[in-house]
Amino acid sequence: MNKNDLVSAVSSNAGLSKSDAAKAVDGVFDSISGALSSGGEVRIVGFGTFSVANRKATTGRNPRTGEAIQIPASKQPKFKAGKGLKDSVNR
Repeated sequence: MNKNDLVSAVSSNAGLSKSDAAKAVDGVFDSISGALSSGGEVRIVGFGTFSVANRKATTGRNPRTGEAIQIPASKQPKFKAGKGLKDSVNR
């Protein structure tokens, strides 16, 4: 499912126009992104938790030349599925 499919599904399930559903989907994505970029987390009971993980700086290797390279520290978004989502997938 891509974003257009998601917008169509939200539109039909909620009885909204496609433009209103697109605004709602974009609003949800923007809210989650904003919360994560400010260092917070988003918990949706029964669905899951979006959070940010800090990755340490490491030394890697260029596979072509074998030269050592520094990989800088970074923040990575994470998602942990909740019980309700796991149960619905495993039916």
